[in-house]
Amino acid sequence: MKELNLIKFQNRLRNKFLKSGVKMVGPDTVFFSKDTKIGKNVTIEPYVVFGLKVKIGNNVNIKSFSHLENCRVENKVEIGPYARIRPGTILKEGSKIGNFVEIKKSTIGKKSKVNHLSYVGDTSIGKSVNVGAGTITCNYDGIKKNKTIINDNVFIGSNASLIAPIKINHDSVVGAGSVITKDVGKKTLALTRSSQIEIKNYKRKK
Repeated sequence: MKELNLIKFQNRLRNKFLKSGVKMVGPDTVFFSKDTKIGKNVTIEPYVVFGLKVKIGNNVNIKSFSHLENCRVENKVEIGPYARIRPGTILKEGSKIGNFVEIKKSTIGKKSKVNHLSYVGDTSIGKSVNVGAGTITCNYDGIKKNKTIINDNVFIGSNASLIAPIKINHDSVVGAGSVITKDVGKKTLALTRSSQIEIKNYKRKK
């Protein structure tokens, strides 16, 4: 009986949002909470889950297999597929969260992108920031959570590790594969890479 009531409850919510204009490709696979709020012209692909305290703005596209809880999504945002938006997150207008990205207790600024395979936690990201694939904000030192600040127009190269607490100032670039442990000045390039070594005519072991 309890399971039947849950099915009825979900069907009521699905029908409510469909009637309000929310586009759902597979309504039966989308799960809402009692307090989910959704704006106009929103598209939700199959297998999306909304936890408690989720507010979605207008013209938002949420792709398949994404999970959202206790977050605010502003207008013209794209999420997923396979994105996890955790509590305390704010996605500003025009931002993009891509596949296999986890965001926790962070603000992603206007038109900023975190497209692939990244973890962003306890972070403030400004406007027009590009976070490269595989980037991690190393926010936990084993005792407490530390904050990362990334200002406007920053480019973070792929596979970068940002060791919090840290600040990346505006218009700067972090080179791919870098481990950044100190604040980065404005309009600078920060790199931490070992030099590449090549041994000519190397004979592989058989």
